[in-house]
Amino acid sequence: MKGVRILVMVLVGLLLVTSCSEEQDFDQIDDLAITPSYETSIFYVKAQENLINRVEGLSFFTQDFNFDAFEEPFFADRVLAGVLTYELENTTSKPIEIRLEFLDEAENVLDTEVFSMDAAPTAILLREVAYGTSGKSLDIIKATSEIRLTAINLGDNNSESVLQDPAIVLRSSAQFTLDIR
Repeated sequence: MKGVRILVMVLVGLLLVTSCSEEQDFDQIDDLAITPSYETSIFYVKAQENLINRVEGLSFFTQDFNFDAFEEPFFADRVLAGVLTYELENTTSKPIEIRLEFLDEAENVLDTEVFSMDAAPTAILLREVAYGTSGKSLDIIKATSEIRLTAINLGDNNSESVLQDPAIVLRSSAQFTLDIR
């Protein structure tokens, strides 16, 4: 009886081992696709109305921002798509225009984004610009070395907003999706 019990246990154990196992596939790593997203701030610019009133002429602010996100080959070779997000707020008494020019290393203009906004009170302007398969060419953003921001006062130089701390604020961020294999 003891021998039968041991034989039954061995048979059950053998059936369990063979029935629950299958051939292992260690090549599954080749099918793994990882596409992380990276998000970063590009720039933040704030110009108070009293500064705008002191500047003669239309253009009250011009600055070039270094944009070397694609300098690293690891990043540049793996980027699939990207979205640049802009948020513009105007609490001044002036209608304004913001011009962003994407420049390559030779300072050739690759692309331009223009934002026009009426004097306050206005809603915050939010714009998302896609690059890659669902938007503009990804080559534009890959070749960009600098972003030139020019702010233009389309109003006068003596009016003042009744709002507290009137200013023009431009925020920008970028989110890129990469293929990591």
